[in-house]
Amino acid sequence: MKIERLLTRLVGDFSEFKFEPSEVARWSPTARIVFYTDEAAKLLHELGHALLDHADFAQDVELLHLERDAWEKARELAPRYGVKISDEVIEIALDDYREWLHARSLCPKCGQTGIQKREDLIYYCINCDARWTANDARTCGLKRRLIKSRPRI
Repeated sequence: MKIERLLTRLVGDFSEFKFEPSEVARWSPTARIVFYTDEAAKLLHELGHALLDHADFAQDVELLHLERDAWEKARELAPRYGVKISDEVIEIALDDYREWLHARSLCPKCGQTGIQKREDLIYYCINCDARWTANDARTCGLKRRLIKSRPRI
């Protein structure tokens, strides 16, 4: 289905949301806008976030759950709108997030994979005892910032 026809139907069926063209498909929960590109599958995926009322996530690993759920919602909507969403499209999208999350978890000091603790959302390296935070970086360059170590007692 051409994106224009799909969009016309979605605007009529989901008037509670705004739809705006963009270079990057995304859902803005505060503005309640589905930003879309010319890819029907991604448009339905972002609409999935909207319908599931996805707003934010605390721990990085929660993002994968939100992404998977939005793809499942898109897959549920797809037949109604004549859109085909292959398993490959979904896995490629999820792999992008997995790679991004992995890069965030790499220790900037020694390169080993760290863990993010729920209590403070800071990454910890079990190899060298470093602590760091990472910027959002989904649409820009990843930056990890070391946190000054606390003195050991």
